[in-house]
Amino acid sequence: MAKKIPQINASSMADISFLLLIFFLVTTSMDVNQGLARRLPAPVPPDQKVDDTEINKRNLLVVKINSLNQLMVQGQEMDVKQLKEEAKKFIANTDDLANYPKLYEEDFGAPFGVIRYTKEHVISVQNDVDTQYQAYLNVQNELVAAYNELRDECARKYFHVGFNELDEEWQKKIQKIYPQKISEAEPKNYGGN
Repeated sequence: MAKKIPQINASSMADISFLLLIFFLVTTSMDVNQGLARRLPAPVPPDQKVDDTEINKRNLLVVKINSLNQLMVQGQEMDVKQLKEEAKKFIANTDDLANYPKLYEEDFGAPFGVIRYTKEHVISVQNDVDTQYQAYLNVQNELVAAYNELRDECARKYFHVGFNELDEEWQKKIQKIYPQKISEAEPKNYGGN
């Protein structure tokens, strides 16, 4: 007569496996991909004509990143750490420089009054097809930081609090004074020079 082999009760093994799976999911850290938070404009209706607006050269700040991740701003080589200050000078043009965007005057009401601002400025970011993503992100972060600092300085000047502490109505007014206009061109091959 053959000897009977006792079977192991495997019903609790599924419970243990499930608990281990949950433990590892909860305790494991995941790398988070970096990205850019952008609000895209609404799509243009098919029957609407596209307006090819000509931009005055003085209203355009050209920022190029080549395949070696080198930064060129208006044809001048620049370190990414200097980009934020250069962008702030360009966006605000407080000294009314001729090679920076034209200033317009507008009454924004109390507490702002009449403010001179550059409503037609555009920052054009152009990168090489071989530009590293981190270099591209660093440039984008510096440009967004320039807008954020200008808006925060304006909020502190008129309201004595940071921009993020204001209610939505006042934030929109300050965003009209410093509208974020970053244009991105299709990547090209600029080479390493």
